Amino acid sequence: MTGITLEHLASLVGATLAGDGAVTVRSVATLENATADSIAFLSNPKYRSRLASTRAAAVIVAPADVDATALPKLVHANPYATYARIASILHPRTPPAPGIDAAASVAVGASVDPSATVGPYAVISAGARVGARTVVAAHCFIGEGATVGDEAQLYPHVTVYAQCAVGARTVIHSGAVIGADGFGMAEDGGRWIKIPQIGRVLIGDDCEIGANTTIDRGAIGDTVIEDDVKLDNQVQIGHNCRIGAHTAIAGCTGIAGSTTVGRNVRIGGASDISGHLTIADGVVIGGATTVIGNVNAPGVYMGVFPLMQQDDWRHAAVEVRRIRALAARVAELERALKALAAGEGDAP
Repeated sequence: MTGITLEHLASLVGATLAGDGAVTVRSVATLENATADSIAFLSNPKYRSRLASTRAAAVIVAPADVDATALPKLVHANPYATYARIASILHPRTPPAPGIDAAASVAVGASVDPSATVGPYAVISAGARVGARTVVAAHCFIGEGATVGDEAQLYPHVTVYAQCAVGARTVIHSGAVIGADGFGMAEDGGRWIKIPQIGRVLIGDDCEIGANTTIDRGAIGDTVIEDDVKLDNQVQIGHNCRIGAHTAIAGCTGIAGSTTVGRNVRIGGASDISGHLTIADGVVIGGATTVIGNVNAPGVYMGVFPLMQQDDWRHAAVEVRRIRALAARVAELERALKALAAGEGDAP
């Protein structure tokens, strides 16, 4: 692509220019892999030593690192976010040509904006609506009455079940399933009776849904994903959950039904969250943590047993199983000591 000067980039992303603003860059790169036409970034101080050896034309740094290199710089309090904005400028997505592929199936009564793109073998069902400049790639399925907002991007093999809604500028990656039945079963005489799942999935604007992620429709009310939620690959959201705006959930996390996750929450990968819980705004949950109760206050929560050698782990596991009995013994000793102090008993 044609290069962009640092001076122009600084004005586009709200950064402060330090050094030669006429330097031209054409791509973003890491400090170690940068070339003479790249701009690199330093967001983690532990990589500061790499500034001395980078071949980048310029770097993005925090104010504290302005003097760490003589290279031309863009200075911003959040170098990583600045890098993200610059990457979008230097590496823009090329939109496909609008139109409906001849191999696609668009039902009578469906509405597809003329500026939208519908790929081969995609299916747009009756009553569905696809917004302006939206891309529905090959082999996607949009169910009856479902809506996909303006400028959304559905990668190949995305399924959006009937009556569900996807917001504007939301990106859904391949294999994701939006609106499958929730796991609703009633036991009767040793057998299971399926509970009809008559709610929907409502996904807000500016969300991103990772590959092979599944979001179940509500049993009665709706499953709601608020604006600017980011879900990684292979995340499971159960029926009637609500995920608050600006929350990010890493891969292989499972959230059981009817749980409410607040706004600006961060959930690490492979976490397990039980159903019918509430997680407050601003909570951070470490990876592989199991949550079985409400989290009522913001903070960082972690429930991962530390890595150790196998024999040590087995010994620790045995000790953990003894904690209940040990706690009972300590409680009994405390009662005895309290009684002794009051002159009501003998020493234990």
